[in-house]
Amino acid sequence: MIIDTHCHLDDARFREDVDAVIEKAYKQGVQGIIIPGADIDDLGYAQELSHRYEHIYFAAGIHPYHHTQYDEKILRVFLQDEKCIAVGECGLDYFRLPEDAAEKAVEKKTQHDIFSKQIALAREFKKPLIVHIRDANEDSKRLLVQGGADEVGGVLHCYNASEHLLDLAQSGFYFGIGGVLTFKNAKHLVEILPRIPRDKLLIETDAPYLTPMPYRGERNEPVYTLLVAEKMAELLNMSVTELHNLTSKNAFTLFKALEKIKLATI
Repeated sequence: MIIDTHCHLDDARFREDVDAVIEKAYKQGVQGIIIPGADIDDLGYAQELSHRYEHIYFAAGIHPYHHTQYDEKILRVFLQDEKCIAVGECGLDYFRLPEDAAEKAVEKKTQHDIFSKQIALAREFKKPLIVHIRDANEDSKRLLVQGGADEVGGVLHCYNASEHLLDLAQSGFYFGIGGVLTFKNAKHLVEILPRIPRDKLLIETDAPYLTPMPYRGERNEPVYTLLVAEKMAELLNMSVTELHNLTSKNAFTLFKALEKIKLATI
């Protein structure tokens, strides 16, 4: 069994063949998929997919690129759904900040406020966080610590190999590893992977983005978690079966609602 802990099945690029994509992945052993909330307009479809398939779950949150959409009332409705198992994808992204200093400061503050509100929601609903961090390691870590995110833990989605974030493992945070691990320019991630506690490793695709080698440039799919697992097992000197079991166990520990999948496959 393998769990794809971050897969945007609600993306428009899956609308024509989403059922076929899910079936293909399931037959290859991907028996759990989490759809992270990013765009509030797609949450309804993510919820629909999670109720169509027993092994699919979703999260409700607002990606930092879409922070102007933040509507706490809407998020609260989705967070009450039993198949909504996390808050996110939320966090900080400084990659596209305005060049003007004043505008940049406003954008950062807005992102901080929206992220902090979602940390508070996670604590209130007792659901883990799915955290997006891009070019914002120090501020992200500070807000997580100040916001008491250790009460619920979470996953650092598409972990960027920052040593500054490694000790968040002690605060209940896991590290999502995806197709980037297979890229030729992923030397830093390859080097730091063995330093991540093994009980804090998760597999993800971020499909349809970040397709692993040798399919880079094509649409990513949950079935490609198998390629990520192969590379990770090689680097950690584990068998692929051991790696599948390890990361699935970790996913069950963090996302406790996934226990139903585990019970259904025993």
